[in-house]
Amino acid sequence: MLSIIYGLLSAFTWGAGDFTGGLAARSIGAVRAVFYASIVGLIAISILAIIGNEALPSSRKFLFAFTAGLFGTTGLIFLYAAMSKGMMSIAGPVSALLAALIPVIIGIITQGLPDYFVLTGFVLALLAVWMISNSGAGIKDIFSHLADLKLSLLAGIGFGFYFVLMHQATSDGTLLWTMVVSRIASVSSLLIYMLATKTSFRIEKMSVLPIVFLNGVLDLAGNGFFILAAQAGRLDVASVLSSLYPGSTVMLAWIFLKERLTRNQWFGVIAALIAIVLMTL
Repeated sequence: MLSIIYGLLSAFTWGAGDFTGGLAARSIGAVRAVFYASIVGLIAISILAIIGNEALPSSRKFLFAFTAGLFGTTGLIFLYAAMSKGMMSIAGPVSALLAALIPVIIGIITQGLPDYFVLTGFVLALLAVWMISNSGAGIKDIFSHLADLKLSLLAGIGFGFYFVLMHQATSDGTLLWTMVVSRIASVSSLLIYMLATKTSFRIEKMSVLPIVFLNGVLDLAGNGFFILAAQAGRLDVASVLSSLYPGSTVMLAWIFLKERLTRNQWFGVIAALIAIVLMTL
């Protein structure tokens, strides 16, 4: 049950982070928003690690954490690249589905099949991710953009292996220092990407800084809750529940931006709730 709670908290905070990140990206661009939010997260988790006096994990765990950070950040870059090509309606659901499927497959291989109710919950949760994430004729969009799906698939692979590698990095119960290493990988890789693409570091609208700060804290919390969910239960359950993050993004946009939810999205919310119940049985 604790794994379910942490997984849902991860989905909520990650989704809220995407919501605030989207607001920040409107002012300073997506890559800069992610870069500065990652710096906020790195500073925050470094302070917590020092105060928490947690024992340092092995160099092998550090390597897993650093690689996880690279995969996660690479996934973000591919996702934003896909969205920049006008594939926003399919990039999110395709990447989120693959991000959830990879840990499910690896979890089944390493931990065996879950019981019938949990397995049914997986199917409904994956359906919910798809329904919530796209606002229109998702299947038609998929077939019309088959040749362009590689960026979305690469993003999903990045996110999926982030889940798996971060679970490996924290399997001994460590949390804070592995998150520090993951954030160092994120910041350094984004820095290299921005320098290589000659992306400006300048923030013209300073009023966006509180939103960037909130985005960094929420994204960090999402990572932390996912790790706790995977430590408390199965990797596949934690990953599928955490991948429901588009739900909180959509709901927050509905509440604060008055964006209407489509019929598909409402069906997705209902499917997610049923999936959560099934996973707790």
